[in-house]
Amino acid sequence: MTRQVMAIVAIIFLNCMPLTAKTVTDHLGRKLQVPDDPQRVVALAPSITEIIFQLNQAERLKGVTQYSNYPAQALKLPKVGSFIRLDIERIIALNPDLCIAIKSGNPKAVVERLASMHIPVYVVDPHNLETVIQTISEIGMLLNASGPAQAVTTDMRNRLQQIETVVAGTSQRPRVFMQIGISPIIAAGSQTFIHDLMLMAGATNVAAGYTAYPRFSREQVLALAPDVIIISTMARQAVFDQVKAEWSRWPNLPAARDQRIFVVDSDVFNRPSPRLLEGLEILVHLIHPSLFEHHQ
Repeated sequence: MTRQVMAIVAIIFLNCMPLTAKTVTDHLGRKLQVPDDPQRVVALAPSITEIIFQLNQAERLKGVTQYSNYPAQALKLPKVGSFIRLDIERIIALNPDLCIAIKSGNPKAVVERLASMHIPVYVVDPHNLETVIQTISEIGMLLNASGPAQAVTTDMRNRLQQIETVVAGTSQRPRVFMQIGISPIIAAGSQTFIHDLMLMAGATNVAAGYTAYPRFSREQVLALAPDVIIISTMARQAVFDQVKAEWSRWPNLPAARDQRIFVVDSDVFNRPSPRLLEGLEILVHLIHPSLFEHHQ
C-alpha cells in the first residue's frame, strides 16, 4: 500500500470515527448525547442565534430561522423556516451535529423527529430574565464557550443591579400600557417577558391580570387611563407613527396629555436574549427619565 493510499485511508477512517460526546440534560429533563466540540450548529429561534453570536461562536452556526436579523451577519446564513414552522428537510441538509431549540415556539413534533434521526436537539426554556441568563450559560457550556458566557452573564447581572438601584430611588409606579398589536389592539399582559421587564423598570402594568396577550377596544384603553403608552410591534414605522398620532388625539388620556407615547423596537423586548437588558434600560429611560439621568 503506497503512502498516498495509506493517507487517504487514514483520512476516511478519522472522518468515520464518532465524535467524542458528553451527556447533558436539557430544560425538558431529557438526557442526550451532544458532541464535545460541535462544529455544525443550527439555531432554531432568533434568540438562540443572538446568543451564539454574543458568545463569539458564529463560525459554528450553519443555519438559522427566518427572522434571525440580529446581528446583521445572521441574515447571510442559510434559513430553515420560521421558528414555529421549521423545515425539517433543510435542517437535515445542513448536516448539523447539534440543534438548539426553544420550548415556547418550536413544534415538539419537529424536535422529536430530529431526535429520532440521531440529531441531538438541546431544548431551552427561558421564561424570565433569570432563566435567560441560565440559558446563556448552558449554551456557552455546549459550545465550549463558558468564558465568553461568563462575561456576558456578569455584564447582564451588573446592569440589572444598576437598574434596581435606580428604580429603588422612587416610590412612583407609573401606569403603563404596552401595545404589541395594532388591529386589534393587543397588550402585553401577565406571564410575559415584557410584564416582568415593566415591573423591574418600576412600572404598573395596566394590562396585568388578564391573559398573556389580552385584546382591548380603544374605549377600554382610554378607561384604563395609562400614564405612559409604549407601542412595540413588528409593523412598519409608518404604522407606528399613525398609531401614536391616534392616541395623541385624546387630550384626557394622561399619556397623550403629558406627551408620553413612545415607539420602541419589539425585538429587544420579546426575544429571550442578552438584548433584554437593553429593553429594560429603554423602559427605565421612558418611565423614569429624570431618575435614570440622575444616575448617569
